[in-house]
Amino acid sequence: MITLGNHTYRREGIGDYLARSETVIRPANAGAWTPGHGLAVVEARNGVNVAVLNLLGSLYLDTPQSPWEVVDVLVDEAREHAPVVVLDFHAEATSEKVAMARWLDGRVTAVIGTHTHVQTNDARVLPGGTAAITDAGMTGPHDSVIGVKAELAIRRMRTRLPVRFEPAEGGVRIEGVVVDCSDDGRASGIELLRLEL
Repeated sequence: MITLGNHTYRREGIGDYLARSETVIRPANAGAWTPGHGLAVVEARNGVNVAVLNLLGSLYLDTPQSPWEVVDVLVDEAREHAPVVVLDFHAEATSEKVAMARWLDGRVTAVIGTHTHVQTNDARVLPGGTAAITDAGMTGPHDSVIGVKAELAIRRMRTRLPVRFEPAEGGVRIEGVVVDCSDDGRASGIELLRLEL
């Protein structure tokens, strides 16, 4: 599964692809008229169904609909199809990510925060059996400003003038988490993953 975020529709042409895709999902609260799906179910290697959800946070992001308005219905729908439920919560504020994980504790297997591109050191399993992390990190060049050539990002910040960003090169890492869970969806562990290429 691939989940997307607040830049999903930045380039033309992705809408038709997302409308057909069963493995790439966009935030469920991206707007009722946006193409694509915010929930998908895949079968794990052991035959257990896994539901993957995608939501945008509402603090400091231009989000069409609050995640809090849709999360309960989305989780209920996911649990009808799969015992293992993973939420990619693409949000800016750590407080909103922590609050979402607490709200869903015991109802989903994992709440994995994304968006800030910096892997956090707060991976934990909550009392109800939900694994959580504020941000899983970034896949891309770490000798950068969240993937952009540092000098370009700094120029934009210092001058406040438009600067065309270019991806940085070198120092590529793959970051994420590995969640251990039982077939009924209860998490027993969460471990940080960082591979340097």
